Amino acid sequence: MKAEGIDIVDLSVGEPDFPTPKQICDAAGKAIADGRTRYTLNEGIVELREAIVRKFEFECGAHYDPSCVIVSTGAKQSLYNAFQALLSPGDEVIVPAPYWVSYTHMIYLAGGEPVVVDTTEDEGFRLMSEALRKSLTPRTRAVIINNPSNPTGSAYRAEDLVPLIEICREAGVFIISDEIYEKLTYGGFPFTSLAAPGLEAKSLSLIINGFSKSYSMTGWRLGYALGPKELISGMCKVQSHNTSNPSSISQWAGLAALDGAAAEVVRMRDEFETRRNYCLGRLAQIPDLTCIKPDGAFYLFPNIARYLGTSTGKRSFKSSDDLGRYLLDVVHLATVPGEAFGTGGYIRISYAASREELRRGMDRFEEALRRLREG
Repeated sequence: MKAEGIDIVDLSVGEPDFPTPKQICDAAGKAIADGRTRYTLNEGIVELREAIVRKFEFECGAHYDPSCVIVSTGAKQSLYNAFQALLSPGDEVIVPAPYWVSYTHMIYLAGGEPVVVDTTEDEGFRLMSEALRKSLTPRTRAVIINNPSNPTGSAYRAEDLVPLIEICREAGVFIISDEIYEKLTYGGFPFTSLAAPGLEAKSLSLIINGFSKSYSMTGWRLGYALGPKELISGMCKVQSHNTSNPSSISQWAGLAALDGAAAEVVRMRDEFETRRNYCLGRLAQIPDLTCIKPDGAFYLFPNIARYLGTSTGKRSFKSSDDLGRYLLDVVHLATVPGEAFGTGGYIRISYAASREELRRGMDRFEEALRRLREG
């Protein structure tokens, strides 16, 4: 549609709209100039893995050895490696819904079975301990949580994590914590990594993280995982046969990100919070629509269920997919339907866009729903 000259407001993209901070780019240029363009160790350069260890020591008092870290071509590859190393055919992984779109597919590709557990808006889209307990079977191998979450922006406090950890410990179940949005929390929300010593989850948890969201480095393709040495070793074997090491240039850039880009991260986070608050204010003015106040990430997940079952012209709206298509076709607003995340009746809106684009997008969203109310 854009190629045809149609003016699309795109609020579908899960990607920061900021440039990569200059010091990170400069470090990449220096790495090239210094000839650091060859293969590295399969699991990543020692300097970067040591910096990741220091990060966790400084931020949450967690102590890891560099041998418990693997650097991959994005957090997505770290997740893929983990499922390949962890699962045998028929093993089950509990996946709270709404979930990031690739979780279930990765589990299937590893021969496992995703067990989708619905969460609710009233519970802040967090996995509750009773729901987790009821979902356990003798085949349960792991549970995955996304903290903060894509698509809802919800996050877990320490007190939310403790009962989940206890249940997993009793059942001998592994916990995978996808913390890619850890730096993007708002309103003073106290992010808690599953690596925090007070949770006592280190022996049964794998932490997934990366540079894409917090440092605006999506195209650099750089992520990592921390966990028990045996699991990391298995992930290294998987990685050695599918990609080998991530880009050497990206790794040196990632080292610069960890060592010197904190101020830029705060600046981006503050801007995201301003955008979040603006969009929440606009959504609050729309009748028959609710939306939780997200604690982190850069997404809103408004409940549009009351608009389903309606029709206008030749269109009827039985799902959020129908409504998403309507938004795109009629008011030229791109969003992501909730079905993509395993939960119908919702639309994901990304506020990783300029304030002007968000204003235009909210105008179009409001207009489209007004038309539906008026038939």
